[in-house]
Amino acid sequence: MTESLEDEHRRLAGISSPDLLSEARRLDAADPLAHHVHAFADAPGVSAYLDGNSLGRPLRDLPEKAAAFIRDDWGTRLIRSWDEQWMELPMVLGDRVAEVALGAAAGQTVVADSTSVMLYKLMRAAVAARPDRDEIVIESGNFPTDRFIAAGVAQETGATLRWVEPDALAGVTVDDIAAAVSERTALVVLSHVDYRSGALADMPAITRTVKDAGALMLWDLCHSVGSVPMKLDEWGVDLAVGCTYKYLNGGPGSPAFAYLRAEHQGTLAQPIHGWWGAADIFAMGPEYAPVGGIRQLLSGTPPVLSMLAMQGMLDLIAEAGMTAVRAKSISLTGFAVRAYDELLAPLGVRLLTTRDASRRGGHVTIGHESFQEVTARLWGDGIIPDFRFPDGIRLGLSPLSTTHEETLRGIVAVRDALA
Repeated sequence: MTESLEDEHRRLAGISSPDLLSEARRLDAADPLAHHVHAFADAPGVSAYLDGNSLGRPLRDLPEKAAAFIRDDWGTRLIRSWDEQWMELPMVLGDRVAEVALGAAAGQTVVADSTSVMLYKLMRAAVAARPDRDEIVIESGNFPTDRFIAAGVAQETGATLRWVEPDALAGVTVDDIAAAVSERTALVVLSHVDYRSGALADMPAITRTVKDAGALMLWDLCHSVGSVPMKLDEWGVDLAVGCTYKYLNGGPGSPAFAYLRAEHQGTLAQPIHGWWGAADIFAMGPEYAPVGGIRQLLSGTPPVLSMLAMQGMLDLIAEAGMTAVRAKSISLTGFAVRAYDELLAPLGVRLLTTRDASRRGGHVTIGHESFQEVTARLWGDGIIPDFRFPDGIRLGLSPLSTTHEETLRGIVAVRDALA
């Protein structure tokens, strides 16, 4: 009787392989982080959410926290909350991100502005700090914002862009960068995890290569922070920027963070001079004089309400530990590749992510000419992956909110949509 019920469950789930289903359940049963899945809000009508690498789920207790914020911190304390807590929130929250996810000491990270604004501030400051150098090295396949801003900074400063053309599957390597940097290189801008393939760059080795050439290194951490451990201080990283709405679950449009190594504070001058970065914020003086420390990266009034959601997620990651988060991520992506081999490869689907777990971030990308149409159909059926032009589906597997069985459910749905 048990076997027939199991067969019926597999039929209803569309899973043709009992081995894959058994493996998914075994992995979930053995997962030490499995209980964290219940910390996230349910999404009615969604049976597989595989887009946590683009927008993370909200935590279940967020509505109550948001209500308390509006009722008490804002509604009751009113403007007094600026003096009581909000003035220091960009730095306090920055230190929390650094401690939990960046491997960085306090006083080097701040939360404010969008990713684009933070990238501009740091790129512009870095190029200005190397006036005897006139090249910016950047990967040709980097996220559009990174490329567009680098091009704008080059236009403003008269610098030249030097493009790196890495292998699409392996991503940018130490050899790629070693061949590109020279005495003309002012700044190198790279993504830690490729937004398309999920390729994971060798941050410590590449950073050493860049610094040995006398250039500054800026890492885009948007697709790695919260899923891949890192040690920015130990690895000598100069500058970094990351968003907070992917694996940090800060919500749509939540502010980015910027890391500026302590030795560069006071030397690298960010170009957007606003009152929040002034030495005396309330002096309203006639000229801009920057404050010391990491606060110098601030410009305008920070988006306090948008900083709320990520705070609970940072606590969750701290409780789990980044080592365990990474282990779960590797398990999820490895299982996704295993399911791909059995269910999708026979249908002509291409694997666009490396099989080497040590070189892979938190998502797996697969390709097929029908995937734009397939993705629209899946979304209508409550299966939510992420389409990337021209023909890729990203399976974004956020470690604390995604199960192996949910991953399998999504891959089976892709197979059925193709069939």
